[in-house]
Amino acid sequence: MKIAISSSGNNSEALVDLRFGRCSYFHIYDLESGEVKYIENQGSISGGGAGIAAAQQVIDEDVEGIITGNVGPNAYNIFEKTEIKLFKTSVISVKEALDKYKQSELVEITQAGRAHQGMGNGHGFRGGR
Repeated sequence: MKIAISSSGNNSEALVDLRFGRCSYFHIYDLESGEVKYIENQGSISGGGAGIAAAQQVIDEDVEGIITGNVGPNAYNIFEKTEIKLFKTSVISVKEALDKYKQSELVEITQAGRAHQGMGNGHGFRGGR
């Protein structure tokens, strides 16, 4: 069984990024083999539809669970149609989040969080006019 963790970096000491669609990396951990893989989130650079792109990316990795902080409505609707379970965590290291998952200490996400509007962490576009 593989678990994806939304992460701010590409190592186990990096913090969990609470933004699923806009996280920098996904930490893919195989619970059976112990194999670890880091992939850059392609959704993080998209102007719109980040959650959809990120969801497809982790689905392609054959994960059965995702640890994150928030999953927006578009990604949540995609995951509702799969067998992938979503788990909520706070800002802790990827390693700590994985340990909490193994100890069944994480709560399952059962509804979509708020959507972020484009790039900029929900703060709007601040480019030149």
